[in-house]
Amino acid sequence: MYQHLDLGLSRFQNFTELRLMNGGHRCEGRVEVKYKGEWGTVCDYKWYMEAADVVCRQLGCGHAVDAPRRAHFGSGDGPIWLFQTVCEGTELTLNDCHRFPIQDYRNQRLSHNWDAGVVCSGFVRLAGGDGPCLGQVEVHSGKDWVPLSDGNFTLLTAQVICAELGCGKAVSFLGDVSFRESDRVWPKEFQCKGHEPELWFCHSESCPGGACHRGAVQVFCSVYTEVRLMKNGISQCEGQVEMHISGHWKMLCASHWNMANANVVCQQLGCGVAVSTPEGAYFVEGGDKIWEARFHCSGAESFLWNCPVTALGISDCTHGNTASVICSGNQTQVLPQCNDSVSEPAGSAASQEIAATCSDRRQLRLVDGGGPCAGRVEILHQGSWGTICDDSWDLSDAHVVCRQLSCGEALNATVSAHFGEGSDPIWLDDLKCTGKESHIWKCPSRGWGKHNCRHKEDAGVICSDFLNLRMVSEDQRCAGWLEVFYNGTWGSVCHSPMADITLSIICRQLGCGDSGTLNSSIVPREGSRLRWVDQIQCRKTDSSLWQCPSDPWRRNSCSSKEEAYISCAGVRPKSCPTAAPCTDKEKLRLRGGDTVCSGRVEVWHEGSWGTVCDDSWSLAEAEVVCQQLGCGSALEALQKAAFGPGNGSIWLDEVRCRGRESSLWDCAVDSWGQNNCKHEEDAGVRCSGGRPILLSTTAGIRPGPNLVRGIFSLSEMLCLILGALLFLVLVILVTQMYRWRAKHRALPGFEDVLNEAVYEEIDYLATTKEDLLGSNGALSDDSVTKLPYYSGDGEENSDFQSAPAQRTDAPSEDYDNAEEVPVPEAPPASWMSEGEVPPEEENGMRASQTGSSLQFSRGVAGPGKEESNPWLLQGEEVNTVYDDVELHALGTSIAVFP
Repeated sequence: MYQHLDLGLSRFQNFTELRLMNGGHRCEGRVEVKYKGEWGTVCDYKWYMEAADVVCRQLGCGHAVDAPRRAHFGSGDGPIWLFQTVCEGTELTLNDCHRFPIQDYRNQRLSHNWDAGVVCSGFVRLAGGDGPCLGQVEVHSGKDWVPLSDGNFTLLTAQVICAELGCGKAVSFLGDVSFRESDRVWPKEFQCKGHEPELWFCHSESCPGGACHRGAVQVFCSVYTEVRLMKNGISQCEGQVEMHISGHWKMLCASHWNMANANVVCQQLGCGVAVSTPEGAYFVEGGDKIWEARFHCSGAESFLWNCPVTALGISDCTHGNTASVICSGNQTQVLPQCNDSVSEPAGSAASQEIAATCSDRRQLRLVDGGGPCAGRVEILHQGSWGTICDDSWDLSDAHVVCRQLSCGEALNATVSAHFGEGSDPIWLDDLKCTGKESHIWKCPSRGWGKHNCRHKEDAGVICSDFLNLRMVSEDQRCAGWLEVFYNGTWGSVCHSPMADITLSIICRQLGCGDSGTLNSSIVPREGSRLRWVDQIQCRKTDSSLWQCPSDPWRRNSCSSKEEAYISCAGVRPKSCPTAAPCTDKEKLRLRGGDTVCSGRVEVWHEGSWGTVCDDSWSLAEAEVVCQQLGCGSALEALQKAAFGPGNGSIWLDEVRCRGRESSLWDCAVDSWGQNNCKHEEDAGVRCSGGRPILLSTTAGIRPGPNLVRGIFSLSEMLCLILGALLFLVLVILVTQMYRWRAKHRALPGFEDVLNEAVYEEIDYLATTKEDLLGSNGALSDDSVTKLPYYSGDGEENSDFQSAPAQRTDAPSEDYDNAEEVPVPEAPPASWMSEGEVPPEEENGMRASQTGSSLQFSRGVAGPGKEESNPWLLQGEEVNTVYDDVELHALGTSIAVFP
């Protein structure tokens, strides 16, 4: 690229002056040196950051941020004095670096297209704030950054600093601030007049007595520098609201303008308090474009620019819809006390005026929600901020809050101190809003200060205008697809144009460093999703992405190929084990247990899982873990690596909980990673909930031994005992049923026979009791007749048959072997009517000589209850009804006669 130069290296030619040209401020631009009275440029051949750093330090501009080449700050004119300037970075001046001799290298066919440039950090900066335009004042000593003392510091000096940094104007400063990092202090005090272009040019003097005041100074710069109320071209205490923004007066839009904003304006102007906010009442044609940014004041701010501001996604303001305010106009007027116990009669004009004034003086805000449109609800009443109890708290109440704060509609009415507990009074309880009230304190309630709550019941809201930001990535926390939460839904952000300052604000807001890059070569994501916003154009004065102007919110602002994928300089492992964002529950897990709710406690921190040491580990800590994981109550707090030792880091030690915390992160604990433990001291828990873990084993591989200690929890033991008792009862019932069936096995056959047997009455008139019974009441041998019997062997034997009579002289001792006793055949009906007995059956019945029993081979003989048996002791007429079914051995029934 360059023609070969046969020149001897000379270190005796030096230039006399150095400057940066055509940059945004003194400490950036094209590098130029003065030689023999003429300014010339430096060729960028081998121009690196080390040389740029020497230039910055020589000019008192801090350190080098960039070393641009190829005439980044435009092409110079005149000579090209320096070529191939190579520095080590430690040199005091550019003259001390290695280079070719000074001459006009245009004669060597070089051009100004290769002019070198420098971007320096500057001599002064604001550090430790939310952006480059807010923070502690620090100056560069040539080696590092040193805080500036607040001694003799004035607003004029702050104005010079803000102007030098391109941060608008200084709106305030605060002295006697604790030093951010270093105890070293810049040994001089600056005394600016306000017109100097940079702090470097302000007059400075050494600190009195050589000892500077031991306090830092904090400066707040803003593009919003002044506010006024204009009516008929005159600034007074009523009129159209106008702000001085980036050097121009602009009207504010009435959309989302409320009484809290108006109160701040009136107080800032010394015009008392706001009386009303008529929309567009003082609009004048021909003014500048209406400024669409929305202010979210609580009413307690001293300046309008101290209120949270939202510009992202704001729609264009309707023509003529400008914000206006009418102030009371008397800052010294005495306002009535808002003690809710006025002496004026209810409904009177005086009482209504006092109520209206008190209502206007009350203020509302949302705290600890990450933005002005989400958080714990707090009311300023009687000079103190207080909370609202969550009794009866619902979306109707939340709607009133969101509308009053100009935050859209309510998405969620949170309870149980979702955004943390307050510490001031609890002003309201049991609110019953309809959702149409203009102020939350106009809803029915118990009254001011009347409640039965504690701060753990503080109410909160999430409104539709609540915004949140995240990066979606599988393995990185500070790199991924940029997404914004709006109107209750996550959606993508489009990358056009995404300047460096926009990327810097995004990365800083996410805690991922001060710079970032846009990756446009990554493969677009699959699937459909909302693409909320495009054309984001942040400024240096913006401290968050929400303050950056952009196109209005749209559901499809760009194509999938235009979604922004950002990599920040502070790329770190993910703070969540799953896709961000995540809750504390997802950063906690149990491992090594026999159920999903038992095991070694592990927590996620700095991109990896680690364990908890068992020092101070008790049921209180175990209870918090179980509740956080949704595993019921704690049964055991196990120590000494009861579920096996873990690996990796031991993240927590000396955890001390009360047992009522909602998360292990809310407990008192030593610093992360600080411990004196080994993994043999890993803590574990066993909770009441959880199903068993089913372990599958591979064929040919024996599973390892299970832990013996604590295999069953208390609830599982109770279940086992109850199950065993139920099983025992079931066995007893089955046994009893089996015995009962065995005892009554013949019952079905008996019932079948009853359905088939023919029963008839037999008239024994011809046979008297004396004929049948002997003198001792037993059957006599002579009177025993042959009885008919039913064989029951089939239909061919269904008729009654006669069995030959047999005499038994002595009964057998074993009645199961006794012979069958024939059953008499039923007599004809004619015989029964005549009271006669069939002759062939007179001797058909057998009985033992003892007369003590009768045994029938099939069926039941009869009731057989001693002398009261109706079959045997009937009197003159005996209707004998009997079973005529032969009995088997197991079913034998015995009729006993006395």
